[in-house]
Amino acid sequence: MDLRIFTEPQQGATYDDLLAVAKATEDLGFDAFFRSDHYLRMGDGDGLPGPTDAWTTLAGLARETSRIRLGTLVSSATFRHPGVLAIQVAQVDQMSGGRVELGLGAGWFAQEHAAYGIPFPEKRFGLLTEQLELITGLWGTPVGERYDFAGEHYQLKHSPALPKPVQAQVPIIVGGSGPRRTPALAARYAAEFNQSFPAPVDVEGRVATVRAACEEVGRDPSTLTFSVAQVLCAGRDDAEVARRAAAIGRDVSEVRAVGFAGTPTAVVDRIGSYRELGITRVYLQVLDLHDLDHLELVASEVATQLG
Repeated sequence: MDLRIFTEPQQGATYDDLLAVAKATEDLGFDAFFRSDHYLRMGDGDGLPGPTDAWTTLAGLARETSRIRLGTLVSSATFRHPGVLAIQVAQVDQMSGGRVELGLGAGWFAQEHAAYGIPFPEKRFGLLTEQLELITGLWGTPVGERYDFAGEHYQLKHSPALPKPVQAQVPIIVGGSGPRRTPALAARYAAEFNQSFPAPVDVEGRVATVRAACEEVGRDPSTLTFSVAQVLCAGRDDAEVARRAAAIGRDVSEVRAVGFAGTPTAVVDRIGSYRELGITRVYLQVLDLHDLDHLELVASEVATQLG
């Protein structure tokens, strides 16, 4: 089971905060460091010192780490022109020596768009669909050839389709709960299908839907990684779990019901229950970025039991 650390810096974090977590992620043996791609705090609070750009952050971390995978869960199709995003991701992949992954979604948080003057069209799924086709088309065009794209939302003419990533194929992550269109996109473009904060009872059905979508297009479902993301709130005893839940403003019973929460044994059991549903990768959403002891606990007492 891959264990990945997933952060939400829009809630209030500096680059140095993220660097400390990324270095701990690497030193403690976790598989990857991921971050959300948002520009506005959610919920109460001022969000100081303010947002950090996801791909600028990952570029810095690419030079400060050497082993862990780096990526977004997920970038919004509304934030960047796909031609620019393809260049950014390819460059960060080069800077990291081939350790980047791209999570891409349609976007949903209208307030952050209004706050920074970013257009937020009512219908965005078409943007996402064209971006996936366009980005993979740019990366897949052989060096020396040109790439053209004529879509409803984007048009490229005679593009040199450069630069290229180090990886032959940058893994793309697609996620969501839609019953038809999202599974079809995952089957066509994704290396991984992610469910973020699902109700545990919904996971098995969504995995089955995406597997069926793969079969419909002639893809072996075993070539797609299935993952989930849930909040992390672990502790050696109930008091430590309660302290960590309070630190992130969450109710203990709520995080126990859906998250990776409780004693190390409880967290191992929860992750194991997902494994039985076909999940082979989990994202541990870490909300208190200053509590590095939290990561040490999981590395020493959870990861070691999962094998």
